[in-house]
Amino acid sequence: MTSLDALVDLSRRLGDPALDAALLGEGNTSVRDGDSMTVKASGAVLADAVAGDFVRVALSAATRLVDDPGAGDPEVDAFFSAVAAAEGRRPSVEALLHAVIYAETDAAAIAHAHPTAVNALLCSVRAELLVDGGLFPDQVVVLGARPLLVPYVDPGVALARVVRDLLREHIARHGEPPRVIYLRNHGMFALGASPAEVLGMTRMAQKCARVILGAEAAGGVQFMPPAEVDRIDTRPDEQFRRALLSKEASA
Repeated sequence: MTSLDALVDLSRRLGDPALDAALLGEGNTSVRDGDSMTVKASGAVLADAVAGDFVRVALSAATRLVDDPGAGDPEVDAFFSAVAAAEGRRPSVEALLHAVIYAETDAAAIAHAHPTAVNALLCSVRAELLVDGGLFPDQVVVLGARPLLVPYVDPGVALARVVRDLLREHIARHGEPPRVIYLRNHGMFALGASPAEVLGMTRMAQKCARVILGAEAAGGVQFMPPAEVDRIDTRPDEQFRRALLSKEASA
């Protein structure tokens, strides 16, 4: 399976109504290939994705635009129009955020979705429950011990800049990037080694959100002790299992 085939498969699975993660034109996906990424075109429907629904974008050009403090809507429109002239379609409005994530991390694939249970929390006053602690060991193995929660920012170049800055702060503090980025009142980004891995991460995030909602209804969330979360995140056998899951997802 080529990387484009895998991206199309990821997109269709992410948009499957059974996953309840993206409707209509919601969500976007991408894979990295050197200094470029292949990302969903604007308006494409994930559930019906075909190869022609994706465009290639130069990462260096996209990140230069984000790093230019004087660049606003006109410059972004000109950049996207130039991509459309070369590729036949405009990239998703979130393409700049994908570019920032690739620039700041070693991710090889990204899935952005709006899972209903996840968004129920992100649109609530308790969004921090998604990042305040570990619920159970498999969550830590798949999603990591330190996901990132981002305040609501207008999607596009403004959001890309905020995420860039918060990623840099997160990496400086923890020594590694988050595996998941949650955006208040918006959705989530899963960062992984392959399209199949980020799909599994999205599924796990949906499960975690449902567990949180159920625990809250039962009286409140009881997180694992922080030392135990760190233990799961760093112990050799769990790191081996994380790597194994990544390899299996890539197969």
